[in-house]
This record gives sequence, structure tokens and C-alpha cells, in this order.
Amino acid sequence: VQLQASGGGLVQAGGSLRLSCAASGRTFSYYAMGWFRQAPGKEREFVAAISRSGISTTYANSVKGRFTISRENAKNTVYLQMNSLKPEDTAVYYCAAAGGLGAYAIGSEYGYWGQGTLVTVSS
Repeated sequence: VQLQASGGGLVQAGGSLRLSCAASGRTFSYYAMGWFRQAPGKEREFVAAISRSGISTTYANSVKGRFTISRENAKNTVYLQMNSLKPEDTAVYYCAAAGGLGAYAIGSEYGYWGQGTLVTVSS
């Protein structure tokens, strides 16, 4: 499956952005989806994940209550709604796809990765 992330940009602290990740190539509904991020000089970290049915979701503690992951299988798209953004949310955000029934927080579970979209939050 090929993944294309979009929606990044520059936003002030407290603002909102919605990231999208469009999938193509294989049946989107077969895959659990996740969002990860990597800030400059830091390792990649988990942000949020959603099961292939959309029923199960999981979030990193740092974004819980501010970010929401969702998916539209009919549109082959997963979203990340980011509210109350903070400067520490600045990073390149990547979407990823994994086989299986769960919502996975570990990067090694994911076999497919998109190219990333940059989110910059100014203070």
C-alpha cells in the first residue's frame, strides 16, 4: 500500500491542524493505521493509532485529549485532528499501515510508511 500524508503547515500555539493520509494500492480497510512524528534531533515517536474497523484507538499520553485519529474507509483516508497545538508538537508527521486487527503503538508493527508532512507550531 502507498501512503501520502498532507495537511502540515505553520500554526500558532493553541491552533489546530488536520492531517490526512491517503492510501492506494491495496484494500485500505485491511490495515490498521498509525501516526508517528519525529522532531529535529529526536527519535521517531508514536502519536496515535486506529484499528482497521475504526473501533479501537490509542494515543500517546502527550497528545491524549488534544488529538483525534479517525478514518474513512470509503475514502481510503486516515485523519489526525490536532487541537490546542503546542510548540513541542513541532515535527515531521508520518502515517503508517499495519496488518492485523488492533491499534498498534509500536513502529515495528508497521510495514508501510508515508513520506511525512511537516508541522511547525510557533510560540
